[in-house]
Amino acid sequence: MNLKEKIDEYANFPKKGILFRDFSPILRDPSAISYVVDEFSKHFHPNDFDVFAGIESRGFLFACVMAFKYHKGMFMIRKKGKLPGKTEKISYKTEYGKDVIEIQKKSLKKGQRVIICDDLLATGGTASASAKLIEKMGGKVVSFAFIIELTELEGIKKIQKYSSKSLVKY
Repeated sequence: MNLKEKIDEYANFPKKGILFRDFSPILRDPSAISYVVDEFSKHFHPNDFDVFAGIESRGFLFACVMAFKYHKGMFMIRKKGKLPGKTEKISYKTEYGKDVIEIQKKSLKKGQRVIICDDLLATGGTASASAKLIEKMGGKVVSFAFIIELTELEGIKKIQKYSSKSLVKY
């Protein structure tokens, strides 16, 4: 299957000069979802990790599907103020300024091995911050899983010390 054919492109979204690559059509096609899961299943062995983490918000969908396939749990990495209860947070720089992400303290046990999922790797800021936050909480980042990677933005450089798998590269 050619996943690039399933990805929509929107010029000047969310702001002028940006070409937004949208993986939503994959979600509408059960065979495309199965293909994505099957491709990642070739890369990740179930004995090598304990849990998936999904980066807000599209990463949640992807992490849930993967967790279901592997019979593992998943937790959410969210923007500040979106999670109830006690959280651990980290601030980081983005291409648009500064941001804060957080994880519920109950979500991750010390020593758990994590695969971080997101739909897209762009500049790598959120991915890198997510890894640092998981490590701050005592977890171990095993790998990243992305459906799309925008190679010209070189986000992979910010997470190069980790394993990473992207299915579609632009």
